[in-house]
Amino acid sequence: MPELPRYKCHRTSTPPKLDGTVSDPAWETAPWTEEFVDIRGGDSPAPRFSTRAKLMYDDEFLYVGARLEEPHVWSTMAKKNTMLFEENNFEVFLDPDGDGQNYYEFEINPLGTIWELTLPKPYSEGGVPVDPTNLPGLRTAVHLDGTLNDPADTDAGWSVELALPWVDLAAYGQTPPAAGDEWRMNLMRIEWDHQIVAGEYRKGEAQDFWVWSPQYEVDMHKPQHWGILEF
Repeated sequence: MPELPRYKCHRTSTPPKLDGTVSDPAWETAPWTEEFVDIRGGDSPAPRFSTRAKLMYDDEFLYVGARLEEPHVWSTMAKKNTMLFEENNFEVFLDPDGDGQNYYEFEINPLGTIWELTLPKPYSEGGVPVDPTNLPGLRTAVHLDGTLNDPADTDAGWSVELALPWVDLAAYGQTPPAAGDEWRMNLMRIEWDHQIVAGEYRKGEAQDFWVWSPQYEVDMHKPQHWGILEF
């Protein structure tokens, strides 16, 4: 099995302005991840659209920013803590102690709708999600580089910023992390095909799963294949 990807998460002295653009000067010292790949890894086709993310932290928050290339930004799901993977979304998985148990999953869509849940253990081991989780101090922002739900034009994409509070993440492991600590993490984007019918987007039947750390099967709940987040 190839070596796990590793992301060096730097401390920031200045919290970023969370407007969804990932363009605040505070982000400049945070490197981008590698381009996301197909969840199956290996010789799977390269994703059609670019997806990258960056992370940093301070005494209060873990910050996550992501940019998703997308010529057709559409979304309909506006109810919190519903199954956002049924449409296009961006997801974060965090396992602070790296034991594959009691880990956090976060999802967000272009409307800014979120879903949070806790997995006591992976589904394949009989895990049943604790839903909703609701980190009280969570902050999120979405920016659209284009127009939402308008098939008449071509969009550039959408971007996301998150601030995950250490005080809330303490339920999953020791926080805040010390320099040199390593967590297990993965990031994913779900991309559904679509049709345009009577001037509106209609979701198709097929979807792609594009990830930071390949899982070698279509299952994000294999924590042993998640990458390493190093502080």
